[in-house]
Amino acid sequence: MTDAQDTAADSSLRTTGGTPPDDAGSSVTGAPTPLLEPREGIPPVIADPAGLARVTAAFAAGTGPVAVDAERASGYRYGQRAYLVQLRREGAGTALIDPVACPDLSGLGAALADAEWVLHAATQDLPCLREIGMVPARLFDTELAGRLAGFPRVGLGAMVEGVLGYVLEKGHSAVDWSTRPLPEPWLRYAALDVELLVDLRDALEKELERQGKLEWALQEFDAIATAPPPEPRKDPWRRTSGMHKVRRRRQLGVVRELWQTRDRIAQRRDVSPGKVLSDAAIVEAALALPGNVHALAALNGFGHRMGRRQLEQWQAAVDRAKALPEAALPQPGQPVAGPPPPRAWADKDPAAAARLSAARAGVSSLAERLNMPQENVISPDTVRRICWEPPKVVDAASVAAALAGYGARPWQIELVTPVLVDSLVTKGA
Repeated sequence: MTDAQDTAADSSLRTTGGTPPDDAGSSVTGAPTPLLEPREGIPPVIADPAGLARVTAAFAAGTGPVAVDAERASGYRYGQRAYLVQLRREGAGTALIDPVACPDLSGLGAALADAEWVLHAATQDLPCLREIGMVPARLFDTELAGRLAGFPRVGLGAMVEGVLGYVLEKGHSAVDWSTRPLPEPWLRYAALDVELLVDLRDALEKELERQGKLEWALQEFDAIATAPPPEPRKDPWRRTSGMHKVRRRRQLGVVRELWQTRDRIAQRRDVSPGKVLSDAAIVEAALALPGNVHALAALNGFGHRMGRRQLEQWQAAVDRAKALPEAALPQPGQPVAGPPPPRAWADKDPAAAARLSAARAGVSSLAERLNMPQENVISPDTVRRICWEPPKVVDAASVAAALAGYGARPWQIELVTPVLVDSLVTKGA
């Protein structure tokens, strides 16, 4: 067994009933144990200032790391706001907070400022937590820890089962968390998501330390915690599914106009844009360039279930795009910062293509030795950029500086620099 599994077998493991069963952790090597109920039961949902003040005081007085999770309503609502926040900490128990009723959790965030936050797939939850005033200074990401430790499956359910020997119910992960009141089975699921998160963190810390990777993980966690919010995506309409079929500028203009119209409607109604109009319908209209409502109604996605008024608003968007002067139409493709797609390298710069091939092989071999995914060893984009435009003088110092400039962490620079230097020198950078 790994040290992570040894921790699961430790008699101090916190389990559903508040005390461990006699065979705690034995399910790691046998049948896993279903985790059916939070140890203190399902806590009430906090939805008022007084309740929030009590939770804040309790968690401030708690000890050790705090497990944090958030539930969104992706596919149902506009944007990625949080509709439920779950926390658990030693001495405070579990709390479920309604961020719709309590939209400012900055006081709670401040009360936990000195604590390490334990999240699973932290980059998914941090944006919506930031919106309500919760920003960790330190964190431990159990999904990323699992990747660095070489686990083949790093979803929360798989990690809890594989490391701790307990089965989490995952049947409510994709429900509409904006529903009010939230059904009891959903609340049970939400509470259980943080029930063993700190136990998982402790087990993974021991495993990373055993593998000599704990310092690497701490550098990764620090990079996540200190990363600034991402810049707004430029021309997000270009990510419409099926865009590869749209080639003419006038058609691109229709996609842009329909996408922007849909986005305004979705934001106003607070629903997922896909529930207003599908990407497939947008592309269909762009390719057909319908001349009137009747022609539009004949297209897939604009069928009999759509009312006349809706059809008219979409046709108006098409007509606006068709009336644009040529100079106002979008250009095909979009400006690419950095090197071109690798598939074009052999024609544009054969030497760069050779460098990239050698670098990829070297990184792949390194990742295999480390038992880690290649993308966690070093960002593929960083490798492409250095191979496309290497330092003028290729040596360890210049390559290390280039890696640091692209945001690589010290542990990555130490491991990857020799691989890239060898690839660049061998292939004549």
